Amino acid sequence: MYATERHELIATRVRDQGRVAVRQLARELDVTAETIRRDLDLLEEGGLLRRVHGGAIASTRSSIVERSLDERRLSGVDGKRRIAAAALALLPSGFDGSLLIDAGTTTAAFAERLRDRARQGRPTPVITNSVHIAAALVPASEIDLHQLGGRVRGVTAAAVGAETVAAVERMRPDVAVIGTNGVSAGFGLSTPDEFEAAVKSAFVRVGRRVIVLADAAKLGEESLVRFAALEDIDVLVTDRAPEGSLAAELEDADVEVVLA
Repeated sequence: MYATERHELIATRVRDQGRVAVRQLARELDVTAETIRRDLDLLEEGGLLRRVHGGAIASTRSSIVERSLDERRLSGVDGKRRIAAAALALLPSGFDGSLLIDAGTTTAAFAERLRDRARQGRPTPVITNSVHIAAALVPASEIDLHQLGGRVRGVTAAAVGAETVAAVERMRPDVAVIGTNGVSAGFGLSTPDEFEAAVKSAFVRVGRRVIVLADAAKLGEESLVRFAALEDIDVLVTDRAPEGSLAAELEDADVEVVLA
């Protein structure tokens, strides 16, 4: 196979699968690992991928890249709905505790399911740092809604900052429902922004039970800032079974994995 053919194959693989591994490509293409590394260097110079340890990822996948809320709302909609339904099923129909709901599109799907299931009687206390989730829950008289204050990040519509963290740390909710940009073996749960990470860390610390919602695209991913280790959470709800070292570390950390 000529070098140009290898480059086309590698670029296509990265585009379709999101990542490639040096060793796998070397075996598959019957060339040395050094040859593949040179190929990846050239493709990175051309802006077609980004080098990472052991291989490469798509150039759009960076530890600091965040897609807009509207973009994320339109991606993986069915998976997020299934995850939301599976997460809500973890709460008994007679659940009368308090909920802390993190900002995010999958957590928003959970909040909408919660609103639709809310029962008459004593209102369920729900605390959130998400402007959009709060707006969605306002009409539900069965929900006792608390909006956390702070600076609102435009890209996620989440309240962040010292004021937000301080407010969270004064609470002890029964269940914290958390979103994440990445879940990986070794690094744990992560997100691109340090201020949002600080709020998520506070959510994890105060929740009596911590449920993380993460679609398959988040598994194995690592963003810039870690906000929790795997052993800090109780349940991971996702739409694809974790594999390899991530599956092993989740089991070692005694994290319940719920497949939607």
